[in-house]
Amino acid sequence: MKKVDHIGIAVSSIDNVLPFYEDTLGLSLVKVEEVGNQGVKVAFIDGGNIKLELLEPLHKESPIAKFIEKKGEGIHHIAFGVEGIEKRIKELQVSGVQMINETPKMGAGGAAVAFMHPKSAHGVLYELCDKSNIKGE
Repeated sequence: MKKVDHIGIAVSSIDNVLPFYEDTLGLSLVKVEEVGNQGVKVAFIDGGNIKLELLEPLHKESPIAKFIEKKGEGIHHIAFGVEGIEKRIKELQVSGVQMINETPKMGAGGAAVAFMHPKSAHGVLYELCDKSNIKGE
């Protein structure tokens, strides 16, 4: 793992919570995008030494909608920056880690992503995030 890339935070409405991050905390919105294959709208927040991703469900079948329904708004996942995500997935599997995604998917910002199952990570949902294919990263 190279570093903690970002922290994903599940929210019911980006529009409703954005004033807290911008006005109250003084953080800056970088951009907003939709990731249709994940069923989410994502707001990227510059947290200085780490990014925050506010994750709003696009529909009721979205994993984020299910998360909010079960646990409420809050921290959803922690993402580690990696290079060579396919190799890293295989290394984790050899070590006994169950992966939710055995092959990477396209995630927010064009990154290749894969999630570890929380049962294999002591209750924490970790994401592998490979941005090596993105210019300027």
